[in-house]
Amino acid sequence: MPNLIKLPDKESCKTCKLAFSYNEINILYDIAVMLSNSVDVKECIEKGMRTLKRNHYLERCTLFILNDDSSLLELHSAIDITPQQQKMATYKIGEGATGLAAQSAEPVVIENIHQNINYLNKIGTINTKSISYVAVPVIQKNEVIGVISANILETSMMNFDDIVHMLTIVGSLFCGTLAREKQFSKEKETLAELKTYYKNQALSEYKFENIIGKSTKMQMIYSMLETVSPSDATILVRGETGTGKELIATAVHNLSKRNNGPFIKLNCAAISETLLESELFGHEKGAFTDAKEARKGRFELADGGTLFLDEIGDITPALQVKLLRILQEQEFERVGGNKTIKTNVRLVAATNRNLEEMVKKGEFREDLYYRLNVIPVNLPPLRERYEDVKLLVEHYLHKFMKEHRKEMFFSKSALESLLDYPWPGNIRELQNTMERIVLICPNGNITPEMLNHVLPFNYQKMHLSTQRESTHPLLSKQTPQPIPTPDANQAPEVFTKKSLQEMEQASILQALIDNRGIQTKAAIQLGMTVRQIGYKIKQYKINF
Repeated sequence: MPNLIKLPDKESCKTCKLAFSYNEINILYDIAVMLSNSVDVKECIEKGMRTLKRNHYLERCTLFILNDDSSLLELHSAIDITPQQQKMATYKIGEGATGLAAQSAEPVVIENIHQNINYLNKIGTINTKSISYVAVPVIQKNEVIGVISANILETSMMNFDDIVHMLTIVGSLFCGTLAREKQFSKEKETLAELKTYYKNQALSEYKFENIIGKSTKMQMIYSMLETVSPSDATILVRGETGTGKELIATAVHNLSKRNNGPFIKLNCAAISETLLESELFGHEKGAFTDAKEARKGRFELADGGTLFLDEIGDITPALQVKLLRILQEQEFERVGGNKTIKTNVRLVAATNRNLEEMVKKGEFREDLYYRLNVIPVNLPPLRERYEDVKLLVEHYLHKFMKEHRKEMFFSKSALESLLDYPWPGNIRELQNTMERIVLICPNGNITPEMLNHVLPFNYQKMHLSTQRESTHPLLSKQTPQPIPTPDANQAPEVFTKKSLQEMEQASILQALIDNRGIQTKAAIQLGMTVRQIGYKIKQYKINF
């Protein structure tokens, strides 16, 4: 009678399966411990790969990570691969088995690499006994971030399911550690930038609730705000356009007892007269054609907090009456409604108009004016805040350099040009000008000639032609010379298309003169390309 092979019983199979699972858990535990204790993540990942090799899961292993634009798989870690082979280890999405795994987000198994065209063998075969290849995508937050692959020997005792299972878990451990390392590096870089910023900037002691300024007038305003903000008194902020009235209102809210309540803003001049009443007081369903449902107004939304009404001088006489009532009685009715609604709102109003003249002409109610003008805050224009101009220039320069990833600095004479300029548009004009400078000018030193496109040409020409006997007062300890304040009644200069073209033509001509006719250097000075300046020279028929 022939000898029969004795098959293992169910208990033996169960024991083998438990032993395999136990061994698998031990391997994963050892790799996890290595990842948590190692400083060099790449070295640790390669140690984990060698652990898998010792346990017969693979012969050679590689970890590919998607680049920033998710178009290429780049080699991050590997074992048993020479430096020359590492240089060739790059795959496009969908290229070969590795690229297919990333594209499909599914494991790719090649049983015989010698008979499958999807095995590209870019890095070369090390062992002739290597016969199979497995590529497993690494997925985090439902997105493929990389691929872990392995070459398998023909003598391997592991089946493909076990290998794919192990590589899936290990790949997630590897990439999770890499993600944490990347996050820590980013946070470290951010902290380093902040440290450098606060070290180099002298603004910290000159900031008050995000308001930058150290001038005497601003210090008086800060002192007043600290005194009146904790109360519920109505505040009227006066000042030219662009002086920062909204920042003052925000500071009042943050310093008040209502800082945990809502801070609601509304520009009265930005909304048509017919809609402004609805915006302020809300409306009931059917109050007018488009009122398809009831809606709360700004006074209701600001209940328990602060309401900032900008351009208060632009509201109509009819609304002035309703506004006076709500300020006195703290109650109102929605448009189209008859129910009286109570509200508890602290009002901060702002205007750049002369309310006193409007009261005399009958354009603004006198009783409302006195009700609003409980605590007046008069913001000085930037031309009266010499000490603050340099702080603001540095603040916005750093902000826009960081935003547009550029490195620039002002020459002494260029900074003098900015400090001497009267800034009729105040801080808003300065902010826009600084962004324009960062966008137009090249990296490095900013010269006065580069400011031709950002400051009025007539002012720039006058400034450059003036021979200075001393440096600017803010750049030295000499006594500052007062800058003439422009007449408020003087009509602003109107630029036509012809005058703008003349300014541009003069700027290009001056740049060519400064650079001895070299168009490349002139283009860099003006923040233009060589092609652009060549086109402009032909357009204006400049002969140089």
